[in-house]
Amino acid sequence: MLFNSYIFLLLFLPVVLGVFYGLSRRSWNAGIYWLIAASLAFYAWWNPDPSGPWSPFYLGLILVSCAANFVCGKTIAQSGSPRVQLNLLRAGVAANLGLLVYYKYLGLFASLAKSLSGWPQEIPHLVLPLAVSFFTFLQIAFLVDAYRGKNREYRFSDYLLFVTFFPHLIAGPIVHHEELMPQFQKGRSRPIWRCLAVGFTVLAIGLFKKVVLADAAADTATPLFELAASGSRALTMGEAWAAALSYTMQIYFDFSGYSDMAIGVAYLFGIRLPLNFNSPYKASSIIDFWRRWHITLSRFLRDYLYFPLGGNRRGPVRRYSNLLITMLLGGMWHGAGWAFLVWGGLHGAFLCVNHAWVGLRERMKWRPIPKIAAILLTFLVVVLAWVPFRAGTFELRAAGDTGAAMKTTTSIYGSMFGAHGWAGWAEKKIAPVKSSPAWRSVLIALAIAWVMPSTQRFMGGYSPHYGSIEWTVASRRWWGWRPTWPWLLFSLLLFYLVLSDLDKVSEFIYFHF
Repeated sequence: MLFNSYIFLLLFLPVVLGVFYGLSRRSWNAGIYWLIAASLAFYAWWNPDPSGPWSPFYLGLILVSCAANFVCGKTIAQSGSPRVQLNLLRAGVAANLGLLVYYKYLGLFASLAKSLSGWPQEIPHLVLPLAVSFFTFLQIAFLVDAYRGKNREYRFSDYLLFVTFFPHLIAGPIVHHEELMPQFQKGRSRPIWRCLAVGFTVLAIGLFKKVVLADAAADTATPLFELAASGSRALTMGEAWAAALSYTMQIYFDFSGYSDMAIGVAYLFGIRLPLNFNSPYKASSIIDFWRRWHITLSRFLRDYLYFPLGGNRRGPVRRYSNLLITMLLGGMWHGAGWAFLVWGGLHGAFLCVNHAWVGLRERMKWRPIPKIAAILLTFLVVVLAWVPFRAGTFELRAAGDTGAAMKTTTSIYGSMFGAHGWAGWAEKKIAPVKSSPAWRSVLIALAIAWVMPSTQRFMGGYSPHYGSIEWTVASRRWWGWRPTWPWLLFSLLLFYLVLSDLDKVSEFIYFHF
């Protein structure tokens, strides 16, 4: 069930919301149990084979995973033996990673083994359980925090809702248990009108970003990448740059839109989710970019991988190797393919260069690069890195062709820098999309990303995400949202534009991961 679907917006969400408020007025626990049931139904709605009968296997998989991790974490927290705690932690983390490796990476390993040795004869095809990467990381963090003595006493119902709460289950944010479970325990403390008004506005903004902006960019990016992947001909220089820039804007508004929708839907129930997206294309360095893009994944990689590896405490060589390892594994988390490793490796290398430059500039006392130039340079390298990332999605759908994405990547890179000629856009009879609308949509999307305020700045002091807002915008500004009738009409207009454009095929990019 997609957030940008009629069945979610006009049936599932209103019913779940209405019953929740009806139950929670009498008993907060009853409301929590209802949210658990609704979240499990939301997850069970997904069917890997729409043409066949619905299978409850994957619903059972996530339930067993939650129960096992809860018992393991509770045992770790209550054990008085450090040795027992460490062994339980190792077993729990190994079990979670084993589940992830089996479903997500077994096909890649089998394909690699076949290319080297000819075995196995048949590469296994496994259906990736929905959101397995997200709920695996949630539970690994829970076990590690239990070992570190950071967990409080929680009920299994709170833990189950923490993992399966449907606004964040499918594509994040990767929530920390200390951010969410205490909210389930203390009951509703915010006025219903505020939750509904603010949550609906943020949901409408997120839907507009996804349905109107991201899907418009996909109309250019998808056919061009598919043309490059088909191998029928190389893209022209203009097509290659249009493909890269269009996908850059598609994934920006796709992920930004989903992040807003998750925060907005959760706040309809009075629950705050952490911020996961903060205008990353306004970043003035790659270091700054990763403080703004997929913030909760960056936090997880930093706290549970980079720091345990030693971080920057063991000299520059170890620091750079830790950065590379962390980003390579971050790339692998997104998908089982060489292209995702390339994407992670590129960002790891960019981070190393960025840290080295900062250190050199401080030692030499050089002036920093002008901010506009720094933003443009950061944006350029991010665009280049998105090419293998987009090409990698073909591997997720292909039957084990692990080299397809790299061929597509090298072909597009060659076209971008003139290896296939310096011609611009192809003739309209050949190009899969017309040049003028393609570039117009890219420029409009870029202007919105660079000039317009983020959703959190627009909402100002009404922003519903978890945590403090260092850059809260005063609501007195004319463009700052306020709970007034004109802004209600604005939200309704956005919602109308979204509903009138829901008939076309659309999916969230991060649902693949």
